[in-house]
Amino acid sequence: MTTPGMQKGSCLTLVLMVASAAIGGTLQYGYNLAIMNAPTTFIQTFINETFLQRWDIQLEDYQVTLVWTIIVSIFSLGGLAGALLAGPMTIRFGRKNCLLLNNVFLMSGALLALTSRAAGSFEMIILSRFLIGINAGISMNVQPMYFGESAPKHLRGAVSQSSAVFTAFGVVLGQVVGLREILGCESCWQYLLASNAIPGFIQLLTLPWFPESPRYLLIDRGDKEACIDALQRLRGCEVQSSELDEILQEQAETKGMRPRRPWELFTDRSVRWQLISVIIISSAMQLCGNDSIYFYASYVFKEAGISDDQIQYVTIGTGTCEFTACIMCNLLVERKGRRFMLTGGFLLMTIWAIVFTIALLFERYVSWMPYLSMACIFTYILSFGMGPAGVTGVLPTEIFNQTARPAAYTIAGSMMWLNLFIVGMIFPFLVSGLSEYCFVPFAAICLSSALYIGLFLPETKGKSLSLITSEFHKMNFKGQNDKNLGLQTHYKLGEACLATAL
Repeated sequence: MTTPGMQKGSCLTLVLMVASAAIGGTLQYGYNLAIMNAPTTFIQTFINETFLQRWDIQLEDYQVTLVWTIIVSIFSLGGLAGALLAGPMTIRFGRKNCLLLNNVFLMSGALLALTSRAAGSFEMIILSRFLIGINAGISMNVQPMYFGESAPKHLRGAVSQSSAVFTAFGVVLGQVVGLREILGCESCWQYLLASNAIPGFIQLLTLPWFPESPRYLLIDRGDKEACIDALQRLRGCEVQSSELDEILQEQAETKGMRPRRPWELFTDRSVRWQLISVIIISSAMQLCGNDSIYFYASYVFKEAGISDDQIQYVTIGTGTCEFTACIMCNLLVERKGRRFMLTGGFLLMTIWAIVFTIALLFERYVSWMPYLSMACIFTYILSFGMGPAGVTGVLPTEIFNQTARPAAYTIAGSMMWLNLFIVGMIFPFLVSGLSEYCFVPFAAICLSSALYIGLFLPETKGKSLSLITSEFHKMNFKGQNDKNLGLQTHYKLGEACLATAL
């Protein structure tokens, strides 16, 4: 019997583990996106001065913009490389050790950024951003996996979704640190780019004290005693037989199976709809236009009468908005379910994208339209934070088994980073080509994603992997009714047995 005190200790251990992993994990993704806004002009000047000192060449504006675009976009390519590395690293080193080793990329990148100005090398900034991207790519894959495998079933969604909360917090933190009064001034931009080392140091000092993923310890390493010890530390009480039996059942189902490779999932019919779902939802997370809405933020704020000096403070409100929405999603995801939050988020984004387009079309004719545009920016970000931002990272943990999970996260992460790079490259052309209608494609993507999720994605809230697998089995082998019925009966009996044990 678990006492209240022990239960409190359990929650504290789990919360501290989540904070330690996330501070040096997904927080870095949001932070490293946000800190690049403040020093844009200063770094572009540095690029021009470097060319002038080395080769006595005065660059044209478009040439400086090209180098700056490379600096910004290389972060996405680094993230793609990190996503591809994440799967093999988690299999080889484990979830926790992978996060710790990931700081090698972070510290190397921070050192290059810190010394780039003294060395007079913009190439060091490019290499730094690539290494920081690798760090973010690994974190975005490994951390939700670590959380999902460590949390109890009834908290799995909320704990995994905390990755998005820390990502949004990283955006806010980066916006604050990037203020001119702190590190966003001309004399401090190199320190701003290297400031991401501080969260990394915090993780290196704290994460070693927390246990490895219990599922990894038992299923991958076959160490039952270590698994039980990890569960006791994370729960603060004796391990419930039902929870251990569920992990043992998954171990039995995957016994003798080696970890899957990403390309093997594409030819495996038993995970067809799981893979389709992960690819569509991970891609939609970047193709929905949330990052692009920030592009319009400064323009809309100016049109609303906000002075240039005050825009940097109002911009912090956009990050705070997403942070607040992610916290709300964290509180609601175990009540409303994954499918409800995802579908609702994408539908709301569709509506606000249409309203935003109308506001842009009529802002020259109606005096209060810029204020409507400003409201659309905040509501669009709120809708994103309430659904896609948080729930997307939970899904691979819940719909793939232990042998396929690293490969699934590799595919999901690759799609996310690849689409982030694509959107970053084509959005300026969308703006120039479609003008006020540039958010119509994003509205279409959001609507299509909402329809797919509502029609095809089963709810996973509070369900065991066996029950989730049985639901996807019916979709993957549609038409084989007798076989499906037998499997459904088997899994329902398994659920009944677990319920009786509780």
